Amino acid sequence: MNAIRSSARLLAVGLALVLEGGTTSGVALAQGPSYDCRKVQSGSIEATVCKDAALSALGRKLAVVYAAASKKATDEHPPVLKAEQRGWIKDRDECRKSDDTRMCVESGYRRRIAELQARYRLVPGIGPVRYACDGDPRNEVIAMFFKTDPPVLIAERGDSVSLLYLAPSGSGARYVGRNESLWEHHGEATVTWGHGAPEMHCAKQP
Repeated sequence: MNAIRSSARLLAVGLALVLEGGTTSGVALAQGPSYDCRKVQSGSIEATVCKDAALSALGRKLAVVYAAASKKATDEHPPVLKAEQRGWIKDRDECRKSDDTRMCVESGYRRRIAELQARYRLVPGIGPVRYACDGDPRNEVIAMFFKTDPPVLIAERGDSVSLLYLAPSGSGARYVGRNESLWEHHGEATVTWGHGAPEMHCAKQP
């Protein structure tokens, strides 16, 4: 029975590696990331990941999460997931310009894993939580919270959707996305929606 479970686990990981363009070699499965470290360029971000056990583990986890997301994205037209993953890899490689390359790479992996888990509902969500803003119930922000690492929420306002990550805060829970933010404390929230947009004062609805 244990042999059957081990074989099934290896098959699942192998599928993820194929989707990532990686390898199913014994070295990669045992300790490396989701690609063949023998083929990476010296000094590249891929080489940095290969030399770091914790980053390699995050690479393997991302491969598995990406495979699970791919199964739920089969009807996407255009294929957004694949295009975004290629973009994420380019962004990860830009970490070579960072003052703290390792922290940049680790943060990139964790945030990407959390994003995929939330967007494709690979972990349970809490909500929806509704906020009426600026005293107008029609001006509503709807949020789903996910206990990922780091925690994220997916917020909707009208036809617009934004993914926000939990950020440091002196009080309450503050989530920040690309151009949006939501800061909740005791059932009230301050929301900004769009670059340069004014703050909205919102109340959680029962």
